[in-house]
Amino acid sequence: MGLSCRTYLITHDDRISRLAGAKFDRMLRDPHAHRLPVFAGQRVRMASVIVELVGGAPVRIVRRTFAILRVDQRGCLDLERFGQQQMARMDSALAPVFAGAERNGTVVDAASRFVAQGGAWVPSARLARALDEAALGRSPCPRA
Repeated sequence: MGLSCRTYLITHDDRISRLAGAKFDRMLRDPHAHRLPVFAGQRVRMASVIVELVGGAPVRIVRRTFAILRVDQRGCLDLERFGQQQMARMDSALAPVFAGAERNGTVVDAASRFVAQGGAWVPSARLARALDEAALGRSPCPRA
């Protein structure tokens, strides 16, 4: 048994393309050298799907997360915005843990929540099924 993380980019008309993990890693390390010209000037939906593998074959979906990537006019990933969104998502996840230790009146700092929400999305039931089918290898999926 093992786990595999599969990354998908979704176009505005719900077409799904698989983005190789190594390519996404290169985009994060050097976005100017590793571009996505087809998505230039767009906000692109991304899905990360973790699948359980048995004998190297995907058997079930373990977890799905969704983010929105901002791509500039040259096709470069906006790393600053992506980093802000990821940190805000982590802050939002950890906030309940630290809520009791940091209470100082009735003022609530919701800035992280707004940044996190700007970088998240929820798929329709149909699109969620299509992502699952692609992640489990049950339907063809072109590479991004």
